[in-house]
Order: sequence, then C-alpha cells, then structure tokens
Amino acid sequence: MALPDTTPAAIAAASNPAFVPIPSADRVFSFRDHMALWFSLGVGLLVMQIGAFLGTALGTQTALFAILVGSSVGAALLAWVAYIGFERGLSSPVLMCQTLGTSFAKLPVIMNVIQLIGWSAFELVVMRDGTSALVKNITGIDAVWVTYLTALFWGLLLVALATGSMIGLVRKFVGRFGLPLVILSLIWLTWQFFMKAQAQGLDAIWNRAGDGSMSTLAGIDLVMAMPVSWLPLVADFARYGKAGTSTFRGTWLGFAIANIWCHALGVLIVSTTTPGADLMATLLLAQGGLIALGLILIDEMDNAYGDVYSGSVALNFLHGKFSVRFWGIGLALLATGCALILPMHGLEPFLLLLSSVFVPLFGVVISQLAMHGRASDKAVNTVPVVIWLIGIAVFHICPVFWPQVGSALPSLTATLILGTIYRVAQRPALQSA
Repeated sequence: MALPDTTPAAIAAASNPAFVPIPSADRVFSFRDHMALWFSLGVGLLVMQIGAFLGTALGTQTALFAILVGSSVGAALLAWVAYIGFERGLSSPVLMCQTLGTSFAKLPVIMNVIQLIGWSAFELVVMRDGTSALVKNITGIDAVWVTYLTALFWGLLLVALATGSMIGLVRKFVGRFGLPLVILSLIWLTWQFFMKAQAQGLDAIWNRAGDGSMSTLAGIDLVMAMPVSWLPLVADFARYGKAGTSTFRGTWLGFAIANIWCHALGVLIVSTTTPGADLMATLLLAQGGLIALGLILIDEMDNAYGDVYSGSVALNFLHGKFSVRFWGIGLALLATGCALILPMHGLEPFLLLLSSVFVPLFGVVISQLAMHGRASDKAVNTVPVVIWLIGIAVFHICPVFWPQVGSALPSLTATLILGTIYRVAQRPALQSA
C-alpha cells in the first residue's frame, strides 16, 4: 500500500484546493486573450486624468517621456508576476503564502479583499458620474435620483457579470466585442484632439513647458502606479495561460499600449483645452464624444469586474466552503451598496494607503519566486516579512524627504534588491539540506 504524501505542498493542497495548480486542460488563454484583457483593463478615464495632470506639471515632451518609461517598466513588472502565476498555475493569495508564509499571508490577503471592494465601488462611482453627465448632456436632466439610478444600473450589471464565467467573459465579450469598440473610440478621440492641436499649432503644443510642480522621476513613478496597482490581481488571470511566453508578452504589450495611449491622450486633451477644464465635459464636447465616452464607460466595467473576480478568488482561498461565484455576487452587491451611500472621494486616500502595501509586497514575491524560486512552507517566513515591512516604510518615507523620486519605484527597488540578497544567501543552506 502506498504511503500518503506528507510533503508541505501535499498537506496544503489537501487542506485548501486553492494550492492545487490549474490543470493543463483548463489553461485556455492565448496571447490574444491576455493582450485583449490587459489592454481593456489598462483603458480608463482615471488614466487620462493622470495624463492631463502630467502634461500640466511636466510639459508635453517630458510628460510623454515619463509615460513611455513608466508604462514600459510598470507593465514589465506586471507581466513578470503574470509569468510567475502561469508557471506555478496558482492564484495571487497562494503566491503571497509561498512568499510570506501560510499563516502570515492571510493578513495581506484580507487587506487585498478590502481594497478590492473599495476599488470596485470607486469604479462604479466613475461609471455613475460619467453616465449622469451623459444623461444631462442628452436630456438636460440634472437630478439626484439620476445619480442613484445610474449607480444601481451599473451595480446590477456587475452582479450579473459575477454570475457568469470569467473565462467566457474574457474570451467572448472582451476579446470579440468590447476591445474593438474601445479601440475605435480611442482612435476617434485621438483624431479629434489631434486635429484640434493641429489647428492651434503643433509646434507650440509640442514645446509646451510644464509648471515645474513635479520631477521627471516622480512622473515616471506616477505612471507606474497604474500597472503596479494590478500586481495583486494578475496571477488570478495569468494562471489560465497556455504558455509562459504568450502570457508574459500579452500582459506586457496589452497593458503598456493601453497605458501609454490613455496617458498620452490625457496630455493631448489638456494641451488643447482651457486650463482647469473638466475632462468629462471636454470629452462630451468633442465631435462624437458622446458615443466615445459611452464606450469607454462600458469598458470601465471590466475594471470593476476584475476587482470583484480577484476579491472572490481571495475569499474562496480564505473560506473555500463557498464558491468563487458565490463570493463574486456578494462582493458585487456590497460594492454597489458602497457606491450608493459612501463618499468615495473621501475614501480615495484610504484606498491608496491600502494599495501602498502591495507594491513592495510583490517586489518580495518576484525576488523569491521568479526563475523557479523555492516556495516557503513556513507559517511565517520571517525575513521576507521584514523586507516587505521595510518596503512599506520606504514607500511612505520617500515622498516626505525625497518627493522628487516618488514612492513606488524606490519601494520596489528596495524590496527587489533586499529580497534577491536574501535568496542568494539562502542557496548554500538549501544545497546542503
């Protein structure tokens, strides 16, 4: 009679099915699927607003340089974690466990669920406000009940999406329907504002100087904030990839192109409009802006769904008695309730504070698990935990004493370097074991 498998990995898999890698038969995402998903997730009104801010602060040429560098580096980090998720066939919560320890990692997993509920509600608020602006533009109605009705509409749509299959949504809706429409809307808006720039004089806009309120490095750091904010989620999708190369390239190219395009469009918009103009109103005033903004708002639903799906994966990991679908419906309903009653702009600093803990965390994850790194089987993996805490401290200290260097870039650098040093130092002990 064969003896039972008592390895740490087997024990973990027996106690929680989330530790079992996705089987090959379920790995269906191709390069096109990854690229479509991450291009769609990279498009957003918030990204355009950040681009407009960069254009004002840095000037056109420096802003575009920061956008190219920040998007390329940030998307590469996102793709790197995606490759680790594919390689191991595991979700983000399990990658945290393999890095920080099976017991201690539950803390960041819970924190991730909280931030994902907040960001899901925030996305609903973005869609609520955008739709209210569309209703006002079309009908002239500007009433409080419109705000509640639009929030409820998008929230119930999110609940409906949560009842379906994530794989089906990505492959059928995003890839075949949503992506072509959002690309057409971006092309149209880019053309409209480029023609406006040409009429005003391209040389003047190209040589437009910034107000000096931000350094180039801080600008790069701000652009990186968008792709690295998806680090706690990317493995949940990447584990369904067919091949490592297509997973890495699709994630990197998809998000980098969308991030560069939307940021650059924000720079173009702010360069051709009156200072202080509202982005939503400016888009509506563009020829065909009503349709283009509507399509972008529909695309925002992908972001909310991505948050809800990853939150449900994390809750299923913490409490496997209920399915991912069950948790997804619950989170979508909760996010809808938050979007209806909570002052989301007041919650934004809290959400950004929660997000700051995951930037250094995934610097540690990359340093420990990349290139077939050894997963920890400890309850608390002390040194990586300490490195993570150091990274959080760096994230918050740098803006206070060295605002010109930003926060995400130095935090990631610190955790990657310290984590790599620890991993190299562990090799002799592992080889002798």
